[in-house]
Amino acid sequence: MTADDSFGRLDDDDYPAYTMGRAAEMLGTTQGFLRAIGEARLITPLRSAGGHRRYSRYQLRIAARARELVDQGTPIEAACRIIILEDQLEEAQRINTEHRRTTESATPTAAA
Repeated sequence: MTADDSFGRLDDDDYPAYTMGRAAEMLGTTQGFLRAIGEARLITPLRSAGGHRRYSRYQLRIAARARELVDQGTPIEAACRIIILEDQLEEAQRINTEHRRTTESATPTAAA
């Protein structure tokens, strides 16, 4: 990989740029918290060639939301489930909106 390739990934939300230690530091949490939300299948970090966990900015945003819920007293398993359900609801709403647009554009307008 060249330097130009690396710079192109700086804006990629899915690029696994952060080590577990750095991710925990950025979130103000522990590495154990990151392992726990991984075990709950909220996020699945990629692994480096050496087997170390690497996190993307997108994953860090999800982890930050989980930490927010846990800090409010929600058990970690429940927080992970809430975030998964929120994500599924958002996706269903997006699909419904797209379906409505498609249906409305395919329906002929009534002649006056």
